[in-house]
Amino acid sequence: MVAGGIEEEVPMQHKNKEQPTPSPEEIDAVSPFPDPIVVPIEDVIDLHPFAPKEIRSVVEEYLLDCCKAGFNQVRLIHGKGKGVQRESIRSLLTRLPFVHDFHDAPLEAGSWGATIVSLAIPADGSS
Repeated sequence: MVAGGIEEEVPMQHKNKEQPTPSPEEIDAVSPFPDPIVVPIEDVIDLHPFAPKEIRSVVEEYLLDCCKAGFNQVRLIHGKGKGVQRESIRSLLTRLPFVHDFHDAPLEAGSWGATIVSLAIPADGSS
């Protein structure tokens, strides 16, 4: 294994060893964040800090909160990579009733590594 320019031989018993998947209770027991993390509602959110399995629910809740706050456009930064998160997010966006439209961000705002979402704000400002 190479880390920081230092090469270290990994003993065979540590290579490719299957680790059991912890249960949600085990994860909660060791989580350094006992309370939900509060994300400020702005017109942009970087999704990189979130676990892939959380992204769809984070996006849905965040966009709903943006609607309630009166934002009419939000930029979701999902990254370029292989496009897996991009497609997952866009699949979700097609089903959200408060999403009017979405498209790739301009080149200077992330290109296909970010999605611009236009929100349908009700006339009375409520969602």
